[in-house]
Amino acid sequence: MGEKEKIIEQALSEGRNTLSEYESKRLLHAYDIPVTNEVLVRGYDDFKGAIQKVGFPLVIKACAPDLAHKTEQGLVRVDIRNEEEAQQAYEEIMLKVQGSGGGILVQEMVKGHRELMVGMTRDAQFGPCVMFGLGGIFTEILKDVVFRVAPIERKDALEMTREIKAHKILGEVRGMPPADIDELVRILINVGQMGLDHEPIKEVDINPLILSGSKPIAADALVVLAPPT
Repeated sequence: MGEKEKIIEQALSEGRNTLSEYESKRLLHAYDIPVTNEVLVRGYDDFKGAIQKVGFPLVIKACAPDLAHKTEQGLVRVDIRNEEEAQQAYEEIMLKVQGSGGGILVQEMVKGHRELMVGMTRDAQFGPCVMFGLGGIFTEILKDVVFRVAPIERKDALEMTREIKAHKILGEVRGMPPADIDELVRILINVGQMGLDHEPIKEVDINPLILSGSKPIAADALVVLAPPT
């Protein structure tokens, strides 16, 4: 059994229908999708080592399979710039998640002003469908999203990047370099393949996929599972 299967089977064996952010990103990484540099810790001694490994500035998040909308719950601290701020964030978040069975995610602070969304949803009729659109807070507000049924080829993925209303955000904007379209295309194809490879995967949500310069990086991710039929 490969790493991809192990991640999914572990969750299903525990009766879970979601992967944690850390597990979700491990699965993405196994599909060669760029994710943030991060370390999952479960105690303060490990936390101190993780800070040194990741380096400032960083993001500190609660991490557990059943945690959704972490920002709204006050379980995320961003732009942490020194050990004092890191310790305070750790203590505040740990107080809120005691007993959840999760840990703390120490993550690099990815800088970028453009946020995208890539996802997959399993349709009862068509099977895995790939999504692409604006990310962050604009996903629900503007609903600027396009879909394709997997498997998708390069031409399909290219069409998706051109079909969103805000497609100009992928070009050279306000001194920011154009997005690496080849990388975006590869990510879209691979997310579709993930759905084809693993029937238990019901949904994949990469949001935000931040453009750091020209390079897309998955800053947050959620994989939802359903027991195989």
